[in-house]
Amino acid sequence: MPTLRHFVYRCAAVAAAVSLCSAGALWQEPPPGASAVGGERLGQPGVQLAPSAGAPPLPVNLTGQSWLVADAGSGEVLAANNAHLRLPPASTLKMLFADTVLPRLDKNTVHRVTDAELAGMGHGSSMVGIKENLDYRVDDLWRGVFLSSGNDAVRVLAHMNGGIAQTVAQMQARAQALGALDTKVVTPDGYDTDGQLSSAYDLTLFARSGLRNPDFRVYCATRDAQFPGLVDKTTGQRGSFGIANTDRLLGKYQGLIGVKNGYTTNAGATFTGAAERGGRTLLVTVMRPAGYQQVYDETAALLDWGFAAAGKVTPVGRLADLPPTPAGPTEPPQAVPVEQQDQAAPPAPAAGGVGWPGWLAAGLCAAAVVGAVHWVRRRPTR
Repeated sequence: MPTLRHFVYRCAAVAAAVSLCSAGALWQEPPPGASAVGGERLGQPGVQLAPSAGAPPLPVNLTGQSWLVADAGSGEVLAANNAHLRLPPASTLKMLFADTVLPRLDKNTVHRVTDAELAGMGHGSSMVGIKENLDYRVDDLWRGVFLSSGNDAVRVLAHMNGGIAQTVAQMQARAQALGALDTKVVTPDGYDTDGQLSSAYDLTLFARSGLRNPDFRVYCATRDAQFPGLVDKTTGQRGSFGIANTDRLLGKYQGLIGVKNGYTTNAGATFTGAAERGGRTLLVTVMRPAGYQQVYDETAALLDWGFAAAGKVTPVGRLADLPPTPAGPTEPPQAVPVEQQDQAAPPAPAAGGVGWPGWLAAGLCAAAVVGAVHWVRRRPTR
């Protein structure tokens, strides 16, 4: 006859198996050939290149797991490596956030930040230094997004846009409209979260679309700025502090326009850069190279190669055609109190936090305990 111990062990084993299988499925990276957006060759694994006579060789010692070089004007992809490999995007996802939300908010709007708007940020998030109960112009908040990669600025803007869940849904819809079918948006700031993925192809689409917006171009090209600080209790005057763009190529690489970098322990380094020379604008995205500095070194090397190779290689694919530039609403969205917002998109879990597979396993374990107690109560007395 089964004993209580056997019953609990069996339930715990089922819970553990579900947890392991679910976690594995959630983080499994699809093969690069899973998507053929932009052309069949871009859906193939490995380096894709079709050089003509006189074409320069690709840079040596490239370590990025995925990268892409494209002409922003024509949309031609000059070369790529695992273009559709889905990887965590880190803060480069903020390009999609900006492309989606910038047209929806008047940059001259002044907003008073609440405690609730800053709650729920993931552990270790990059922040510009926003404080509750102080007023900020939307224009300043965008500088906090682009220069400091501030997740606090993203969250405030997302709440002004109607809430985290609404903003995530809008970002996902925008990705679909751009042809960025590798992208799954879970948080608006790119913080490491189960299931949040993008690709070098998609990040390049976000940059190309965003750069059509003059404000986007200005923000991503800004090297440093003053950000509103605290109010001096004695004088009543509000101070400010300096912030600097974390893009290490800005001001150092000839013709660089922007656009956005990112880094987390899980994603590694990610970067999309745009540069202009001789009337030609190139876009390069590099994801997960061997180290943090390599993302800049390899982007610069691929930009150099792209300018030298233009006209000497046959394109291996194309960027999806750009949809119309999103128009701002006739009436700007109203900032909805946090307690009234749709909570369908929960705050990002802290690093090492428990995702839904963990909670599912915990729930099954709890069910096992409850079932065991119920089993004991119903056993016939001897």
